Amino acid sequence: MGNCDIQNCTKPVERSVSAENAKSAGLKYAEGLKRVHLCKEHYRQFKKETKKDRVIESLGRTFGR
Repeated sequence: MGNCDIQNCTKPVERSVSAENAKSAGLKYAEGLKRVHLCKEHYRQFKKETKKDRVIESLGRTFGR
């Protein structure tokens, strides 16, 4: 499939996320991408960094009805 888009990483791609979400997680990638392909390690880092935002968003959907 390809390699991870994070700088200096050549591991195989596991998942992809929007460039906006990757930027908010503090991941470093080449400019101009709409989707950022992440290896397993960087996807775990992305999930860890965005956990608080995802919980808040989930609560908003639950109580925002």
